[in-house]
Amino acid sequence: MATNGINMENESLMSQLKRYNEVFWINNSLQPFQMLKDELPIAEEKISDAEKRLTRFSKYFIQEFSETRSNGGIIDSELTFIPNMQSHMEDRYNSKINGKLFIKQDNNLAVAGSIKARGGIYEVLKYAEHLALENGLITKDSDYSELSLQKSKDFFSQYTIQVGSTGNLGLSIGIMSAKIGFKVIVHMSNDAKQWKKDLLRSKGVKVIEYDSDYSFAVENGRKLSENDPKSHFVDDENSEDLFLGYSVAANRLKVQLERQNININQETPLIVYLPCGVGGGPGGIAYGLKITFGDNVHMFFAEPTHSPCMLLGLATKLHDKISVKDIGLDNKTIADGLAVGKPSSFVGKTVEPIISGIYTIEDEKLFNFLRDIKDTENIKLEPSACAGFSGPLFLSSNKAAKEYISLHDLEKYIDNAIQIVWATGGKLIPEKDYISYYNMKK
Repeated sequence: MATNGINMENESLMSQLKRYNEVFWINNSLQPFQMLKDELPIAEEKISDAEKRLTRFSKYFIQEFSETRSNGGIIDSELTFIPNMQSHMEDRYNSKINGKLFIKQDNNLAVAGSIKARGGIYEVLKYAEHLALENGLITKDSDYSELSLQKSKDFFSQYTIQVGSTGNLGLSIGIMSAKIGFKVIVHMSNDAKQWKKDLLRSKGVKVIEYDSDYSFAVENGRKLSENDPKSHFVDDENSEDLFLGYSVAANRLKVQLERQNININQETPLIVYLPCGVGGGPGGIAYGLKITFGDNVHMFFAEPTHSPCMLLGLATKLHDKISVKDIGLDNKTIADGLAVGKPSSFVGKTVEPIISGIYTIEDEKLFNFLRDIKDTENIKLEPSACAGFSGPLFLSSNKAAKEYISLHDLEKYIDNAIQIVWATGGKLIPEKDYISYYNMKK
């Protein structure tokens, strides 16, 4: 079928998207892991290498960020069982949630307070390590806390890190880069919250604001960086390093599950819901999860009804060649980290055979879930971090979701499922901003 020259698997889907309706889309390109594992575009060894690099920097983090000391200088978040939220959601929406509901609290990640502390910080560290090794500041056997010395910061000050962002990636890149000693420029789109820009400037970061969207900020940041031989651009749309930083989360999650005596297998399937903007964070985590758990993990991306860019890219198979504005959507959402008009082609093509589907959520529900998780479990999230909560409700009531469960032989074991809502940000929200979200009209 075709709509305005766009090939769609289902013209009805396009019609629903155009009306800003919530949808639940099943990915028909999903393939069995056995068919994929020998042809993965990013080798598993690269993920292992990324984890080793982060471990080498653990002493640096202990030295520079006191909040990482209790975790040995490793940046990771709690996996929290949320039975009160599960019961509340079942009562409020008159819908059963299968299995046990958990939240992965990347809203509490050290340093940057969001999921971007994984990929963003990793890419900065990899670049810093490359420069330090190349110029004899350290060897791989060194105590990396030496990089906190003033002579190291003076060395790094010769170089610039630049990034385009709607907010959280800019925070992670800005905070980490400035701490190491880099000059930093963050190009921020018109959706970025003022408090995020203010926080960056307080860290000595140069913030360039644009009266345009995310893609424009990225494009201009990339051009400026290319003109400076000592500038490194963190490319959220195409960076393998960002992707690898996120993917490390999967094996760490496996360890956390095992500590709670949970072993993921056919009889105990894992279902994960990941808020999605341009795709780097959820894509990298999904990639790692698929390698770690194979066909026993089922992953769904969550996007605002006003900015369903990854869904649009995958459903049309046009990836970054199509924007939400091409179908008349305004790309305006309170979920600033998800306010992206065009998806990453690199991520879209990489996750196309591994994710189970994508659903959309209205902004109003983000506020409802934000209040509910605070009231039931005392967890503070930003609106975009709440997008995952609709997933378990869709799974138990949506016709397409039920077809997915049947197709993948999950009926027998669905009540044993471990369902995880991946929370992506919240720790650094100023209290007055959080209160305004919490008090948003119901």
